[in-house]
Amino acid sequence: MVLICFLAVFLNLALAEKKALIVYAHQSRGSFNAAAKDIAVDVLTASGCTVTVSDLYAMKFKATATAEDIITEGEVKQAEHFHYAKETKVAWEEGKLSADITEEQRKLSEADLIIFQFPMYWFSLPAILKGWIDRVLVPGYAHSKEKRYSRGIFKDKRAVLSFTTGSQESMFSANGINGDMNVTLWPIQNGILHYCGFQVLAPQIFWAPSHVPQEACAAMLQAWRSRLEGLLEETPLCFTPMDCFDGEGFQLKPEVQEKHAGKKFGLTVGTHMGLAVPPDNQMRAGV
Repeated sequence: MVLICFLAVFLNLALAEKKALIVYAHQSRGSFNAAAKDIAVDVLTASGCTVTVSDLYAMKFKATATAEDIITEGEVKQAEHFHYAKETKVAWEEGKLSADITEEQRKLSEADLIIFQFPMYWFSLPAILKGWIDRVLVPGYAHSKEKRYSRGIFKDKRAVLSFTTGSQESMFSANGINGDMNVTLWPIQNGILHYCGFQVLAPQIFWAPSHVPQEACAAMLQAWRSRLEGLLEETPLCFTPMDCFDGEGFQLKPEVQEKHAGKKFGLTVGTHMGLAVPPDNQMRAGV
């Protein structure tokens, strides 16, 4: 009994030490996205997490990646041929990134869990959220040639996309007019989050809340509330480890190709080997 009590106290203390960052991108405090964000704050705080919210519209966060992001006494190093990635990498190393970027990097560095809460725009992210990614996840700080994907800098952090759509779920199916949502999510979840090393949790998708009855909206928010209670213990989505690729052209190693050649589905949505795209690979853990 004493041991059980000790373990319970230990687990509670461990949870209390967790920190969450919600990067929130919606203009309206009365929106469904705002409600989803507020629920995340309430549930995670109640569980013992320290929660920070970056409300990008309220902050008037600058979306464009420009030379203004670098603090200089004169011109940037290559003014005539400005290269944002190279310049910001050096600026990060020298502590010369603008204050709004360094503040977001501080929040991200301290967080164990990052929730991106947003409405899906044009099958992707709102410009202000894409700007946060462009400006905050700079080379050196968030990724490098040696530290990316399964060897990424943020491999000890978890990230989840929580977003609303304007179309119903059936339209984002393999037979739907919008195409498979798994394919839509691949560039964001693999090309941004997994690339930086995050353990990517299954997305929380709120299907067309503006086109369903209020009762359906309430049910979706309740499902999110319930999921949040165990979010930190969830199994991440599956991505192919870097060890499966060679070190030159970053192609799948022959032995990996041979092992999976006879299977029905490819490894992931993106690395599918010419086989059928694995269903729900970007929407459910363990697939």
